[in-house]
Amino acid sequence: MAELVLSSLDQGVLTLTFNRPDTLNAWTDALGRRYFDLLAQAEKDPEVRAVVVTGAGKGFCSGADFEALAAIRNGTYDQEPDPRPNTFPTTVGKPIIAAVNGACAGLGMVHALVCDLVFTAADAKWTTAFPRRGLIAEYGLSWVLPRLIGQQRAMDVLLSGRVFTGAEAYELGLVNRAVTGEGVLSEAQAYARELAAYSSPASMAVIKRQVWHDWDATLEDSAAAAVREMVASFGRPDFAEGVASFLERRPPNFPPL
Repeated sequence: MAELVLSSLDQGVLTLTFNRPDTLNAWTDALGRRYFDLLAQAEKDPEVRAVVVTGAGKGFCSGADFEALAAIRNGTYDQEPDPRPNTFPTTVGKPIIAAVNGACAGLGMVHALVCDLVFTAADAKWTTAFPRRGLIAEYGLSWVLPRLIGQQRAMDVLLSGRVFTGAEAYELGLVNRAVTGEGVLSEAQAYARELAAYSSPASMAVIKRQVWHDWDATLEDSAAAAVREMVASFGRPDFAEGVASFLERRPPNFPPL
């Protein structure tokens, strides 16, 4: 059986590739379990500084596998679900960048948007698809989308289930970059290599936790927590190295997370 998620490490950047190209990388429990296992391993691996997630072939992830959906409809689905939620990537202490190379639909869209940054091919096809399958906004997308693009735009893409391009996703504010041609993966990897080379792993882990958590916090609570985190950062070797590298005009050599 082919590996469901391919894994390669280069210059501190782990690239994970959903590998069911014949289905446009439709999501299965087995694929999700392998993906989450690799993310958990990446968090513990000192060689990994950043993660890029993409899809093999012409799709990023076309959503839930239709055989699984048919089994659910027929009452014959018997797979044991992974206990980790689909929002698991938000809890991993290393930056995760989605490189959306093609079709990004339904559950695939969820998994793109629970990454920390999203790069997309300008011609990639995006859709929530949910209302056109008799489903609802799943796995926190009704929470994420309004915070990314505002309530009215979120209502549009959720209620209509319409298809839109990566270029429109960028115009909506849904993604960080829309890349023409076939360069989305290489651009995401280049960005991740810059994070790996110049950003403190400890700082990135704290910042990631701050950003995902602070959507639920008041300004006062966020500011108070930031004071505590800043005091803690003063005692880390990353702070000493960050200052020294700046004064010595050289690239930093931060310790692993």
